[in-house]
Amino acid sequence: MGEQPAAATSAGDARPGPLPPRMDPPRSDPHRGSAAVYPQAGSSYPPAGGTPPPAGQATPSGHWPGASSPPAQSAVPGQWSGPTPAGWAAPQPPAAAPQQSPAAGQQPPAGYAAPPSPALPGPAYPHGGASPAPGSAWPAPAPAGGATPRPRGRALTFVAFGLALVLAVVSGVQAYQINRLSDRLADTDQRLATAQTDDATRLDGLEQRAQALEKQAGAQFNPEAVASAVLPSVFRVRAGQFTGTAFAVGKPDTGGGTNLFTNFHVVESVWVGGGREVFLERTDQRYPATIVKVDEANDIAQLRTTSKFTGLVTASTAVKPGQQIVVVGAPLGLQDSVTTGVVSAFREAGQGSGPVIQFDAPINPGNSGGPVINGQKQVVGIATAKARDAEGIGLAVPIKVACDGFRIC
Repeated sequence: MGEQPAAATSAGDARPGPLPPRMDPPRSDPHRGSAAVYPQAGSSYPPAGGTPPPAGQATPSGHWPGASSPPAQSAVPGQWSGPTPAGWAAPQPPAAAPQQSPAAGQQPPAGYAAPPSPALPGPAYPHGGASPAPGSAWPAPAPAGGATPRPRGRALTFVAFGLALVLAVVSGVQAYQINRLSDRLADTDQRLATAQTDDATRLDGLEQRAQALEKQAGAQFNPEAVASAVLPSVFRVRAGQFTGTAFAVGKPDTGGGTNLFTNFHVVESVWVGGGREVFLERTDQRYPATIVKVDEANDIAQLRTTSKFTGLVTASTAVKPGQQIVVVGAPLGLQDSVTTGVVSAFREAGQGSGPVIQFDAPINPGNSGGPVINGQKQVVGIATAKARDAEGIGLAVPIKVACDGFRIC
């Protein structure tokens, strides 16, 4: 007889049968998260001659579909493969462990059941073998490297809108400030122009007042200033045994030298005696002069010297009563004598004599021929006489009469 099948083996037979071939558990590649690995062996096998489940029906846990025995593959260490020997208890599956759900959109192949839970070491495995390596469930897809980023387009739009609004506000404020500054500058320019106009008006007023003051100051009588300006042009004249006064007048003569005026009665003795030479004395100097022309009716004589002196300016208008005057001469031979007074009256010509100026400045013999000067340092007359037995009555020939008769002014 041949060998009995394993199912008919006596339960009391303690001898083990031949060892089944070893099978290694399938391993999943840790670097390939998307590859699904299915276990190739379960914890138990169907009895010999078992019938596979109908097509389309799920295979019980731990069985291969369509076959009575698992396909040949490497055995898991410590686990039997093939028919269960007589007298050996079939290994029991361990408690089911939570399974991982397959990734969305991924399904196991048709006809395959969910992979069993990994086996744990227990008494069902002979020789104290360890449980096979846990098989991986239907793998989940690897995470995509972090949380899904939120859309940034709308945020950037809001930021750009905010910046544009801020720039618009800033531009408006700056335009307002610039407008205000422009208005203030225009007002400032207008005020400056007004102030400049007012200043110019005030300056013009000040200049006019200054000129008026100068005129008033000039109009004020200053005998000292008049004397200092006139004395260098006034001389003591010596004609024979008589002395008197002479003064330079007008511009220098065409032939050189200086023209002078004096009274005729001062040089009368020399002129009548046929002489023409007289002498001009000033301080310690003496200058010869010549009698050029005489006017006996008006008591005027013209002298000329080769020396150059500054001629005095003659007045173009007649004097008026009350006008202040200065008389310069050499009374009694005393040089550079100065007296002051006012014009008492202007006497018109009468009884065959010409017009005369009456003044109250003291004069004496020796003043004859001396100049009578107004406050503007101009010659208004030639002192010629004084009243006898009276004080303060002097007489002078108007300078206009002398200039018209001799044409040297």
